[in-house]
Amino acid sequence: MGSAHSSCSLLTTSSTQHFCFPQSPICVSKLRPANQNQIRSIKFTSHSFRCCSSPQNLPLRCNQVGEFETQVKSFKTMADIHGIDQELLNKIVYDALVWSSLHGLVVGDKSVKRSGTIPGVGLVHSPIALLPGSFPETHWKQACELVSIFNELVDRVSLDGKFLQESLSRTKKADDFTSRLLDIHSKMLQMDKKEEIRLGLHRSDYMLDEKTKLLLQVELNTISSSFAGLSQIVSKLHSDLLDQYGEVLGLDSRMIPENNSGNQSAEVLAKAWTEYNNPSAVIMIVVQAEERNMYDQHWLSVHLRKRHNVKTIRKTMAEIDREGELQSDGTLLVDGQAVAVVYFRAGYTPIDYPSETEWAARLLVEQSSAVKCPSISYHLAGTKKIQQELAKPNVLERFLDNKEDIAKIRRCFAGLWSLDDKDIVRKAIEAPDLFVMKPQREGGGNNIYGDDVRKTLVRLQKEGNVEDAAYILMQRIFPSVYPTIFVRDGICHKDHAISELGIFGAYLRNKDKVIVNDQCGYLMRTKVSSSNEGGVAAGFAVLDSIYLT
Repeated sequence: MGSAHSSCSLLTTSSTQHFCFPQSPICVSKLRPANQNQIRSIKFTSHSFRCCSSPQNLPLRCNQVGEFETQVKSFKTMADIHGIDQELLNKIVYDALVWSSLHGLVVGDKSVKRSGTIPGVGLVHSPIALLPGSFPETHWKQACELVSIFNELVDRVSLDGKFLQESLSRTKKADDFTSRLLDIHSKMLQMDKKEEIRLGLHRSDYMLDEKTKLLLQVELNTISSSFAGLSQIVSKLHSDLLDQYGEVLGLDSRMIPENNSGNQSAEVLAKAWTEYNNPSAVIMIVVQAEERNMYDQHWLSVHLRKRHNVKTIRKTMAEIDREGELQSDGTLLVDGQAVAVVYFRAGYTPIDYPSETEWAARLLVEQSSAVKCPSISYHLAGTKKIQQELAKPNVLERFLDNKEDIAKIRRCFAGLWSLDDKDIVRKAIEAPDLFVMKPQREGGGNNIYGDDVRKTLVRLQKEGNVEDAAYILMQRIFPSVYPTIFVRDGICHKDHAISELGIFGAYLRNKDKVIVNDQCGYLMRTKVSSSNEGGVAAGFAVLDSIYLT
């Protein structure tokens, strides 16, 4: 996730947590009530309250929502949700937990050792926001319009091997992981390996900058763009909760955009399988050895089997090396089964390559005729360094012809700089809170913020080696802060939050024919506003949906 604006602190007194808000008013996002045209703003002053303690304290008996109608005037907008009566809040939380359990909005419990390897063991509901977060409809439409342009951009960048190699040449010297990826890419160039069927399941992540009111891109993910399955479910959860409680909350479930991210992603995988044209072949999902987010992945597998009778297999990189073989015609066999599509949900972090075995597996897959999601060139096109290179003047024109499309993309670019820009480095040392340092890593928890930016830059200057090429500098985005109710491990607490919107995009091309280039749902991640890092799987954020304003 991207940058954050600290606006509240967490104090612990004895065994009870109190959340203390600053004395000054907080700028909050506002939502349109179902029966109001005007949105009123409210001011929060310093106060404390006790969070819901545990699920066993939630009421077991459901009372009529009508009992709470007298409260309607006190929380007619989403900005009022911290004022919801405790009894009503307990009811909504209880119903949300039941709904999540019944509909598979679950992940593996990290406290249960086997929860990442054995399905059905150690299940816990996914961390969620209890109610959807506000998002301006104009910026929602803007993000959706950008999808097809970014899809096409990634495809064209992936075909320019010289651009990828040259842009990442300094990074290669400083970052072993990127170097190994580039080595595989270089071998494919030497072989003149052509990916005639090219498949991308991408996710472009954005934050809405509070000061400029601009929708700014945090990053573009081209490998393992997760949570398509669970995002679809959490949107349905919020819709159902508003169908039940919307009248008393003053909220309308119709303001939550339809989200079929899981189904649509599976449909594109099925189309790629069809293009491969081997009815007996399987789709292989490349997974980590321990995956607590497996249900997000299984959602796609079930859809593929039920709707298209397509078989999926799950293999780690080590298993692919042990069981895989390449036939003379390029067919990839794994455990004796021909593989039509390789869908990577691992392989994006150095942790996924603990030995040469995993690197051998990645090379084997890349050499095959199987459709890769992503190919090594698509993977490299999504690196932070390439994102920074594309933000340079006149670089987009190398890949895109339409001037309007180029302008739309430039409008969403945050400031991005290489560390060889001495002027920017000086400014970042002087005002580190205005910048984020990003390494070439995915998965959350990797970025550098605040005074650590200054310390790292000063250290790199003193050492004067190539390590600075492993990072880029990015403008820090300060999004709107709004009140939210988080639910994690069956316990809810109130806090102030910021959100990041991810738009899923799908691109499928067979030679000169573009088969799919479209948006396929969205992911909303919300975190406490005082947190820098994000990422649901990394433990920083919760799943959310959006309420259009």
